[in-house]
Amino acid sequence: MDVRIQQSVVANLSNRPAPVEVGPFVIGMDPTTASPHINYATPHPGAVITAADVTALVAAFRAADRKPRLEYVISCAPGLEALLVAAGFIVEARHTYLVCVPGALTTPPTLDHLKLYEPGTDAERAALIGAQNEAFGGDPVASSADVARLRRQQEAGGVIVMAITDDGTCAGGGGAAPPTGAVSEVAGIAVRGPYRRRGLAGAITAEITRRLFTTGTEITWLEASSEDSWRIYERVGYRPTGERLYIGLG
Repeated sequence: MDVRIQQSVVANLSNRPAPVEVGPFVIGMDPTTASPHINYATPHPGAVITAADVTALVAAFRAADRKPRLEYVISCAPGLEALLVAAGFIVEARHTYLVCVPGALTTPPTLDHLKLYEPGTDAERAALIGAQNEAFGGDPVASSADVARLRRQQEAGGVIVMAITDDGTCAGGGGAAPPTGAVSEVAGIAVRGPYRRRGLAGAITAEITRRLFTTGTEITWLEASSEDSWRIYERVGYRPTGERLYIGLG
């Protein structure tokens, strides 16, 4: 399972607008943003990695004026962390990822006064991004680059779901990367403050996952940012499976 998840990360980064291959690594470059949460690297699973490879990776990031940063499944590159730390990288976090497969998904009850559907216009995409940004403590105004990025994700086969109230307000939403190798990452599950504690996060997660399974996806995975979200994901069928590392260089 770890290898399939890591392969999906490699594929996702390779589908960025300007990916860069550096030896055993791929950097998912996106010229429209400097965010280190979008522009990061990951190793090909099972690749032999040396200190010289890490040096070349850092140089590639510097040449692109981006922060050197990686996210990867730890078991797929067991000696990499030591090489990165020796090069000055600092561990940001270790997260357990959770997996759901067809047959394990549990669909929660339908929510009153809330509709789940996929945005079809840029105005709807902007409303969803604004709700996500607000939920995560960011700028509630979506940039045109953010909207274009979400549109490209949909056009490439990704799944996006937003929750709309009876009066047309976007209460939250989330999405999933285009499946590769029948694997897709679910991410960005967000609910605005006034709509929390109603089961909406679980409903959004389940709907995204359901849509993926109906198109032939075999494995969906995600990460939980807190104990509350962990419980939400477990209630709809996700189970802890492996460990991922987040590590960066200042």
